[in-house]
Amino acid sequence: MKIPLSHRLQACCDLVRPGDRVADIGCDHGYLSIHLLVNGIAASVIAADINEGPLQSAVNNAEKYGVREKIAFFLSDGVQNIPRDFDTLVCAGMGADTMISILEAAPWLRSDSYRLILQCQSKRPTLRRYLSDMGWRITRETLVKEGKFFYPIMEITYEPGHPLTAVQCYITPALMAENSPLLPEFVDWVTGGLQTAIKGLSAAGGEKYEEYCKILRQLQSHGGTL
Repeated sequence: MKIPLSHRLQACCDLVRPGDRVADIGCDHGYLSIHLLVNGIAASVIAADINEGPLQSAVNNAEKYGVREKIAFFLSDGVQNIPRDFDTLVCAGMGADTMISILEAAPWLRSDSYRLILQCQSKRPTLRRYLSDMGWRITRETLVKEGKFFYPIMEITYEPGHPLTAVQCYITPALMAENSPLLPEFVDWVTGGLQTAIKGLSAAGGEKYEEYCKILRQLQSHGGTL
């Protein structure tokens, strides 16, 4: 049976190293966890969700694909109720505020013992700024497009000393280095979003308006190559 894995979840799986012990936080239907085990990528998987319904769905799907006994399931708000014996945390499909709250509640993750794979749905510059301020480094960032939406997927390690500038919170050095075929279109998408935000703030002006204008000018002056 083929596992119905979306392109963005597949991209998250592609960043998991063979033999990793994985914690799938916000596992939802469990397909990412199941894929990692069925394909022999992860050595072990913890699957956690804050809601009972999605967690039970993940349990049922794991049974369907024959890996129920290989996954440790936990009802948990973020990582609060799970064991800490994993190498890589995968968190996909949440907004920046939720991801930040999960990381804030687990300062022990700020260690070179752990690696993060994050696929954020909203306010990505806010998440990147938080990660940079807390000492995490985005070591790799790739792009997936589903329909008209772009989904950056980030690999993150705890390496203080690699701060991002304001404009790099929109287009990171790691994303530039990856040089995805989708990058030019993504840069256009980001600048379009900034232009819309600037237009909405133009009447009132203010600090946020000036910040967006400065970032847009930098992106345009460099042609998206920062």
